Amino acid sequence: MTVYLHEGDLPDGLDLGRQVAVDSETMGLRFRRDPLCVVQLSAGNGDAHVVRLNRPDYDCPNLKALMADQDVLKIFHFGRFDIAMVELHLGVETGPVYCTKIASKLARTYTDRHGLKDVARELAGIDLSKAQQSSDWGAPELSQAQLEYAASDVLHLHVIMNRLNEMLVREGRMEIAQACFDFLPVRARLDLIGFEDDVFAHTWAR
Repeated sequence: MTVYLHEGDLPDGLDLGRQVAVDSETMGLRFRRDPLCVVQLSAGNGDAHVVRLNRPDYDCPNLKALMADQDVLKIFHFGRFDIAMVELHLGVETGPVYCTKIASKLARTYTDRHGLKDVARELAGIDLSKAQQSSDWGAPELSQAQLEYAASDVLHLHVIMNRLNEMLVREGRMEIAQACFDFLPVRARLDLIGFEDDVFAHTWAR
C-alpha cells in the first residue's frame, strides 16, 4: 500500500479509473459549523490519494471535476454526509454514486451492524482501526497515523461493493438499491437546507 498526500488538489493527469472510492474528513458533523478538511480516494488498486484541502478557498479544480464526472462512479460508505459536504464546500454535485452502507442495509438484513468496520470485517476480511476518527483533521500537517486511517476508509470499498452487489442481485434488490443511490444527492441536499429528518415520515392522527 502506498498513500500519496496531495496539498490542495489532485495532481494533473491522475487517472483513477471509472470506479473510485471516496471518503472525507471534517472538523465535526455539523454542516455549516465544521469545515471539510480532507478528501481521500482510491482506484481499488491498493493505493490511496489523500488531498489536504486549502481552506477556505477550496481551490481544487481537478478534484471538483472528478466528483462531478458522470463517467466515473464514486463509491462511498454513508455517502449522504460526504456528498453534502462536497456540495457545500466545493460547490459541485457528486455523481454518479454508490453507497455501501445503503447497499448493506438492503442486502444484509440479517444484522443491524452496517458501520464500515463491521461490513469490512465480514465482506473483505479486514479489521479496520478507528483510532484516528476523531483527530484534528484541520491541522497544518497530517500525521502518518492520520494518513493511514484516511487510506483505510477507501482501500477496500471496491471489494465491499462487489460483494454487496452479488448479494443484492441474489436477493432481487439491485434495482431498488440503484434507485436509492440515484436519490442520494437529493437526500444530501435536503440535509443542507435543513431537512435532516425523514421528509417521507408520517405520524398518524389518533
